Amino acid sequence: MSDQVPEISVVIPCMNEEENAPLIYAAVREELRQHAASFEIIFIDNCSTDRTRDVLREICSKDPDARAIFNTRNFGQMRSPTHAIYQARGRAVIGMCADFQDPPALLGPLIAHWRGGAKIALGVRRTERAGVLLTLVRRTGYRFLERNADYPVVPGATGFGLFDREVVDTLSRWNEPEPFFRGMLIETGYALALAPYDRPQRLHGETKNGFRELADFATSGLAGSSKGLLRRPILWSLGFMALAALLLAMAAGSALSGGTPWVWLILGTQVGLFGIQFLFQGLLGEQVRMICERTRNVPLVLEAERLNFPADRTVVAENGRDQARPTVAG
Repeated sequence: MSDQVPEISVVIPCMNEEENAPLIYAAVREELRQHAASFEIIFIDNCSTDRTRDVLREICSKDPDARAIFNTRNFGQMRSPTHAIYQARGRAVIGMCADFQDPPALLGPLIAHWRGGAKIALGVRRTERAGVLLTLVRRTGYRFLERNADYPVVPGATGFGLFDREVVDTLSRWNEPEPFFRGMLIETGYALALAPYDRPQRLHGETKNGFRELADFATSGLAGSSKGLLRRPILWSLGFMALAALLLAMAAGSALSGGTPWVWLILGTQVGLFGIQFLFQGLLGEQVRMICERTRNVPLVLEAERLNFPADRTVVAENGRDQARPTVAG
């Protein structure tokens, strides 16, 4: 195991990926051998219940450039990958999924963008393998964010991409208990390059992100916080808005049939206003919870074990939070 700073670090979060882990490791290593002067591959396991950790132990025992972090529990799909990115030592860091939905073949173009001067290079999906409803929800969400976000939104960007050391060090100093990393990247304002790709088919297993997980992730990105009791008004608002839409549809049907639509129209409007009120109360509650989380200064994750990290990569506690201390040559 070399203590020399690698040119490229690749971070791969895992959750029950015993079949995909060795395959993504082999594919990523092959790409890095072609495109990177030196590299490290970091897996972070979010408390898998299958043999993922045994597989990662075997990989690390055979390859000194492979590393692994085992969390004490499942810390969620935002905190765990971000923690691993902050532990990486490379002059540039690439974050990608373990299930091949982020194609390893794109590593070369991402590295080329970085060497060309981009501080951030993001993979952007040209196509989606999703149903009509999920696609509609995503498009609506992107449009809403484009109109209301404080910084530009990149449709199709999932967080798969390359981040320069300067970007990683900057973000590691931000006190974000629930880091919406893809949004934080754009918020920095660093030079950005895009690498379009068609999403490939997942090889093994099932996705860990169902509708509930995607809704949770979207809400966290919108409000900048996590789930909890203060989020419930947002869920209630969805029910009120659905009921309002039904009442307004009944009002339209009543008008077309020659009836009196005013009762349905008034009820629909009132229920819709309740929905809007609950939505903004929920968002306000999310911001209040974020303030509370920031005062706690909790670490992104707690590690049970780490494999193949150099001695100088021991996590340093600063104000109660994990801080990476890379030493970059040149």
